[in-house]
Order: sequence, then structure tokens, then C-alpha cells
Amino acid sequence: MKKELSQEEIDAVFSGNKAETKQEPPPEEVAAFDLSHLDRIPKSQLRALHMVHENFVRNLASSLSAYLRSYVALNLVSLEQISYAEFIEGVSFPTGIAYLGLSPYDGTAVLELSLSLMFTFMEVLMGSKGRSTGTLQRKITEIEKSIMTTLLRVILVDLREAWRAVADIDFTVQSLASEPQLMHVLAPSEAVIVIAVDVRVGEITGLMNLAIPSIFIKRLRNKFEQLQRVKKAHSSGDDHVIVAEILQDVALDFKAYMDGGKISARTLIDLEPGDVLVLDHSADKPVRASLNGEPKWDGYIAALKDNLAFEVSGIADTVPV
Repeated sequence: MKKELSQEEIDAVFSGNKAETKQEPPPEEVAAFDLSHLDRIPKSQLRALHMVHENFVRNLASSLSAYLRSYVALNLVSLEQISYAEFIEGVSFPTGIAYLGLSPYDGTAVLELSLSLMFTFMEVLMGSKGRSTGTLQRKITEIEKSIMTTLLRVILVDLREAWRAVADIDFTVQSLASEPQLMHVLAPSEAVIVIAVDVRVGEITGLMNLAIPSIFIKRLRNKFEQLQRVKKAHSSGDDHVIVAEILQDVALDFKAYMDGGKISARTLIDLEPGDVLVLDHSADKPVRASLNGEPKWDGYIAALKDNLAFEVSGIADTVPV
């Protein structure tokens, strides 16, 4: 017995054939992902880091100048993200490396001082004037490590204070070394933020490099966002009213003065009570009045009952009367 197909069944068959002949969409493009840069941080956070270390450099210049009793100039040269392997490759050998703890957080930062800078610091501490005598190419001794540890504490106090705007971090010296290749505190592929600071002591210049793991900075992302949200508040109309009420009782220094011309020292010495001194200032010429030393108004001296008064005739210009 033949079965007749309904119109709906016929339409379903043809629609199915169209679906089978429909072209497949092209495959989506696959982008390469660099697994060695998992800890990259955004540029906005880099700008906040730059601000933190600008404050650090500014304060450290004053602290080192006072500690060494010699003029020390510091300049923030760069702040960039690179791998720890790239950082180590750019470090000269031998050098001065300090490994820093980041308590109460896990992780280790690296502070590198060029040999010229490190030996200059020690010479100045020993009474030298910091003059250039040639760069020594040798490892630092145990006695020199002890001296540098004391100086590093001064540096870390200002570093800790600069970071206080973000979080309370206790930067401490864990160890000192001369060969960074022998200390595997970070994986070669781990991303770090390197802050390069140019330091000048007397005639000697050198670099101080601070490398901080990017993963550590990413843990503080929320604290950096709070730092970026801190902006200067705009005063409202109510604030203006409050400030105006406070200033109403503030004492101001008001003076009205005129150009008296020149007289000889003998005439000034011979002046006695009752003498009349003719001033080089005509009666119709305006008198200049000032407020806290700044010229504000032009006007005339007038009498008000038993007191002298100043009648304002206009706003003072920049040309003296």
C-alpha cells in the first residue's frame, strides 16, 4: 500500500537537503600564546609603579646625601617588564647582588649595584671624596659585604616607605652575592619588573637595578587599583561657603602708600616734631593700596570722623604709580 507524503513532509525533505549542501564556516584563526609571559601586568599598573618609584628615588637622594655626607643625585631611567633570564644577561660580572625578602608575602626581589657605584659608596663611608680611581674588577669581600648591608638598610627604608602607599612590605636583605648566575632564586622564564636608577656620587656614576617578580605585583592588583582611584577631590559650593566663613576673621595686612620722592640724609636727620616735609606726590594723584604686599587698588586718602580712610577708585594695574 502506497503512502502519500503530506506537503509538510515534502518541505522537510527539501529543507534537509539544503542543510546538507550548506557550506561549513571557515575555521577560526588560532593565535599563538606565549606561555613564558603569563605574568604580564597592564600598562595602568606600570604607571602606578612608576609613580611609586619616582617617590622612592626622590627620597633616597636626600637620605643617601645625609648618610654619606656627600651630594648624591638619582634619576629614574626606566621601568620595564622582561624575563629574569634577560635581566641576568644584562648584569655585568662580577657585580653586587642583594636578594630581598618581601615579607609578609612570598617571593624574592633582586637589587643589583654596579661595582663602580658599590666601591664608591664604601670609599665615601671610609672618608674618601668619591673621586674616580678606576673600577675594581673583583668580588666583594666578607668585610665589604658587612659594610654594604648597612648601606642597603638605608636604601630599603625609603623603598619600604614608598611602597607604603600600596601595601606594607618589609624589604629585608636575605643574602649578598657577586655572581648572579649561581643564585637561582627565580625561574629564567619568570617575568620581572626592572626599575633602573642612575646614581651619581661625586664624579662616579653607576646603575642600581631593582627586579621585582611580576607575579608578586599581580597579587597586589586590587591595592594598585585603589591607588589609581585616589584623585584630587573637587571642592563643592558648600566647601566654598565654609572656607569663606573661616577666612572672614583672618587678619590681613593692608597698606596705602604714596611716592614721597627723595630727600637727603641730612634733611632726614634734622627733622623735628612740627616740621613739614613736602612729598613729591600731587593731591590729585591716586594712592596705591596693597594687601599682604600685593598691589590691589588705587584710590585717595580721605577723612572719616576722627580717622583716615581709603576711598577705592579702581583696581591697581601692574604699572607702579
